[in-house]
Amino acid sequence: MLVLNHFAAPLGQAGGTRHVELFSRLRAWDYLIIASDLNPQTSERAAEAPGFVFVRVPAYSDNGVKRLLNWLVFAWRALPVGLRQPGVDVVYGSSPHLLAAAAAWAIAAVKRRPFVLEVRDLWPQVLADMGHLSTTSPTFKALTVLEMFLYSRAKAIVVLAEGSRTNLIARGIASSKIHFIPNGADPSDFVPSAPRDELRARYGFTRFTAIYAGAHGPANGLDLLLDAASDVVHLELDIVLVGGGVSKSTLMARAGREGIHNLRFLDPVPKTEIPDLLAAADIGLHVLADVELFQSAVSPNKVFDYMAAGLPVLTNCPGLVTELVVSARSGWGSTPTGLRDGLQVAVATPESELDTLGRSGQAWLAENQSRKAMSHRLGDLIGDVGSRCRLDGGPP
Repeated sequence: MLVLNHFAAPLGQAGGTRHVELFSRLRAWDYLIIASDLNPQTSERAAEAPGFVFVRVPAYSDNGVKRLLNWLVFAWRALPVGLRQPGVDVVYGSSPHLLAAAAAWAIAAVKRRPFVLEVRDLWPQVLADMGHLSTTSPTFKALTVLEMFLYSRAKAIVVLAEGSRTNLIARGIASSKIHFIPNGADPSDFVPSAPRDELRARYGFTRFTAIYAGAHGPANGLDLLLDAASDVVHLELDIVLVGGGVSKSTLMARAGREGIHNLRFLDPVPKTEIPDLLAAADIGLHVLADVELFQSAVSPNKVFDYMAAGLPVLTNCPGLVTELVVSARSGWGSTPTGLRDGLQVAVATPESELDTLGRSGQAWLAENQSRKAMSHRLGDLIGDVGSRCRLDGGPP
């Protein structure tokens, strides 16, 4: 199986590891992931990794024209790389940006193999909701045409959130081709390598520590976290942000300028180090920008990582994410601008109750949304798509 995911990362690097975690668990399929050689969190270049082919792309440092060029070059260079791969049975293309998925469709069409589309964000609507595009602009209209084209050509569509399924059905996509395979995590993958006290000393955590581990980009809304941090400087609380992205330098400059002294910024770490880092913290923070679409159409990796590690979760995303966290009895939800209140509640929570929340989240995840279970669901889908295409005997 051939997978196109611009931002996929191996387990030994920082960044999105959804696909290597899912596809490496498949029982009857080999996989090859075509990804960018430029890690968007660390800005480092990847050389090689098992199960990956990396294509060279230009660097960028902000959300401007160079980032768009990065997307275009990836799609353009991934196309011939994909076409050269032998023995491909299914081509799997992942958003968020649609150019990578379009390249996956083109490879599938030339090779006459089925095309599976994964929708991680509802482009281009999320760009409009964040104020990056006008819904009346030619770019938005062109992306919408491409979006609908890809939906129509896909043999199956994978969504990560039920809200995405609802959106697609409302736009005329047959429900039978939409499959829900959300993010998840396995508690067995989050066993720390040392006792908690030793890990806290390693990372310098001396007070109640709330950790955010993930991308620092416009969609993550981390300015809202800085707003909250400046309002709770009187608490015995440190807020640690781990990761990278186009907004990080701006966030660090603001924290320094405003003297928000309860914030620490750490460099990105590989996924293999995340269990130790989370074991040293007290709660995990999930933060998103105040965008209505995020209330129903997201499946945040970091929430499941926190739960798998036994960390209570504080999210500022109403709707789907808050409902998940609260129903799993694993933490608290706030309004997008209400993180201050959530942090105050967390700091005041007794340690025994924090432990109970953490264990509850782990148990819910193991039972309902482990990577192992999601990989089995994905394997069944891919097998079904491949079998139907062989029976049809036709092009994708």
